[in-house]
Amino acid sequence: MFDTLTDPISERVASDGVPAGLDDMDPGLFLAAILSSIEVADLSGYDRVVVLRAHQKMINHHHARLYEAMASIEDHCADLFDGDTEVTYLAASAEIRCALHLTRRAADRELDLAQTLRQRLPKVWDALVTGTLDVRRVRTITDGTDHLRVDTARAVVDQILEAAAGWTTGQIAARLRKLCIDVDPDEAKDRYQQAVDQRHIELRPTEAGTANIGGYDLPPDQAARVMSRISRIAESLRVAGETRTMDQLRADVFLDLLDGGKLAKTGKRGVVDIHVDLETLTRLSEQPGDLAGYGPVIADIARQVAENRQHQQWRWRVTDQTGEIIDHGITRRRPTAAQRRYVEIHHPTCVAIGCRAPATASDMDHTQPWSENGTTKTTNLGPNCPHDHYLRHQAGWTYTRATNGDHIWTTRLGHTYQKRRDPP
Repeated sequence: MFDTLTDPISERVASDGVPAGLDDMDPGLFLAAILSSIEVADLSGYDRVVVLRAHQKMINHHHARLYEAMASIEDHCADLFDGDTEVTYLAASAEIRCALHLTRRAADRELDLAQTLRQRLPKVWDALVTGTLDVRRVRTITDGTDHLRVDTARAVVDQILEAAAGWTTGQIAARLRKLCIDVDPDEAKDRYQQAVDQRHIELRPTEAGTANIGGYDLPPDQAARVMSRISRIAESLRVAGETRTMDQLRADVFLDLLDGGKLAKTGKRGVVDIHVDLETLTRLSEQPGDLAGYGPVIADIARQVAENRQHQQWRWRVTDQTGEIIDHGITRRRPTAAQRRYVEIHHPTCVAIGCRAPATASDMDHTQPWSENGTTKTTNLGPNCPHDHYLRHQAGWTYTRATNGDHIWTTRLGHTYQKRRDPP
């Protein structure tokens, strides 16, 4: 498998697998040489994941060099056109567009990212060079902070950069939204109101002859409640003999409700699961709240949800400054066990790695399976969305709960991952 390796590299290779710490090596010629000589089909399942990580690190590094080359093209164009910024940008983008066979819009977006990394967020650039972050996470960070002043954006990035490599893009985006609200609540409130003022509905035809209809820039609490109601009604339709998938059921419920069908009169209401700290609730702070399954919302929205008790069901958790839950409740009793409510309050989203599905739409799973003498108590229950519940039982994944409430997952290939109790 390693016949083409030079002697110094061969010494690093174990006879029965990949070199120890392969996915921790710095990206560069040495790592590239090793990876180019590995046949993944000859490896164990565990080592294939190690090689996957190492390749991703190299890709990240090469992406950084790609954007470095784009920025250098712009530098050269600046010299050619005596610093005329408009012509320089147009010429550089056009050069990139032709060289890489991109559309004009795609070339502009790539050059914009190169500029942002070099001039605005150099620490994010460094993380891409070292392979710590990939382009997906990098774009999430740059897009999530582009409305901030440069100094503020850098301060926000400093708070997440170390941990961002272990988060999904969804988690990064949610944490950035919260930090952006924290750093300038008034700006966040103005930006929210401007967006809501632009709310609209769009109907678009598709190439398949179908149609897409969507609402944009809607108030998040109302949108979350509507989505919850659709899901709850769809779930109630899953009876014996029903052949439609949940996605199909939700789509059919959506159309029936808007078209004034019989489902429009159903009594099933959506659940809004809001997390807000005590200081925000009492207007002593403008810290953002959190809608389970959606993410951070400005303080005004969190308080509005808390104050609107007559027309909706909502669940609340009040925490102190350390994050400990000091009170919780529900304004309308559901036909569910108190244990489920307790678990949903303490784990508002699915406990699987990277999953942010709300607990209210998840299955209540036994950490120690019932079939293995697991008991039905709150310390042995955790919300698993249907997808991850299936993965756990059908794909052989297992998890345990740490004493601090974190969940430690072990995959079928032997790798372990940790889902923290309070994810972004």
